[in-house]
Amino acid sequence: MDKQIAVLSTGAIGSSIGADLSHAAPAGYNVSLVDQWPAHVEAMKANGLHVKMPDSELHTKVEAYHLCELSSLKRQFDIVLLAAKSHDTRWLTEFIKPYLKEDGMIVGAQNGMNNADIIDIIGKPRVMGCVLELSAEVFTPGHVQRNTDPAHTWFGLGELDGGVTPRLTELEKLMKHSGTITITDNIEGAKWTKLVNSSMILAPFGAMALQSWQAVEIPEVVNLCAKLASETMRVGAAHGYQLDAIFGLSPEEFMGPEEKIIDKLLFTILGHMGKKGSRTARGVVFQDFLKGRRTEAEFLNGHIARKGREKNIATPANDAIVELCRRIERGEMKPDRSNIEFIMKSMG
Repeated sequence: MDKQIAVLSTGAIGSSIGADLSHAAPAGYNVSLVDQWPAHVEAMKANGLHVKMPDSELHTKVEAYHLCELSSLKRQFDIVLLAAKSHDTRWLTEFIKPYLKEDGMIVGAQNGMNNADIIDIIGKPRVMGCVLELSAEVFTPGHVQRNTDPAHTWFGLGELDGGVTPRLTELEKLMKHSGTITITDNIEGAKWTKLVNSSMILAPFGAMALQSWQAVEIPEVVNLCAKLASETMRVGAAHGYQLDAIFGLSPEEFMGPEEKIIDKLLFTILGHMGKKGSRTARGVVFQDFLKGRRTEAEFLNGHIARKGREKNIATPANDAIVELCRRIERGEMKPDRSNIEFIMKSMG
């Protein structure tokens, strides 16, 4: 009997992963894509998924479903790859819980530190840790712009207790169809390390309407990135997180002074995207601003600021980014390069 895989919330990341798994059609697995965007689901049903990458394209049939269709599908899932935005984590976990097998698991293929919310709903034994590097966007139903192809996509996978289990090995084999895999015994540390990277890039560059290649050519922005990352590293250390090698880099590359680590985290993704990818890529917060949607800033820089307050650690740079994003979401400001002045003023 085929194992049932659900990719839940097929935005840019979920669609990219879902297209890879559907195209590979690994023996013994049935892959379902489940999403809350009606037009996207209908486009996938009618024409499959079109994924455009820097040097290639993938057009593949997929098995797509609206959320409302699961109740009549009568299907239980062995693995749920949750690719939702952080603010959709809790309700989507509650939604999929009745369709998850007793020995099934949810893998949070997301930005941010969301495992605690998933555990709160389904329990720790049914959660697998995941951290990823995959740049993509979707503005047109059924069509994905993927800036890091599978050869340059990376997943870190790990059991929350650090063990190596048969289900972890099975997940590794499955996810190899979408990118390079690293198994880690420090998955929460790896996720916090990714948060260091995200704190520098996603909300800050989005709020300034900058692509990464533009941002790293502006000295004031690079200095801001260093401040954001430094705050995030201090907060993480205070909460007991140990940095972990991510993006397929070696542990040795994460040794040495803080400045070296920050530099690696800031520039590695640009290298992986290459010249073509870096010229087309727009971060997820920038995409949400363009779509007029709620962003993940509260769950990225906002999470860092909240965790900093718990340990009496000041986070003025992250605080400034959160406040700027709030004002943009309320329509009081617009994403613009000149917002660097607001950030600097807010930081004092």
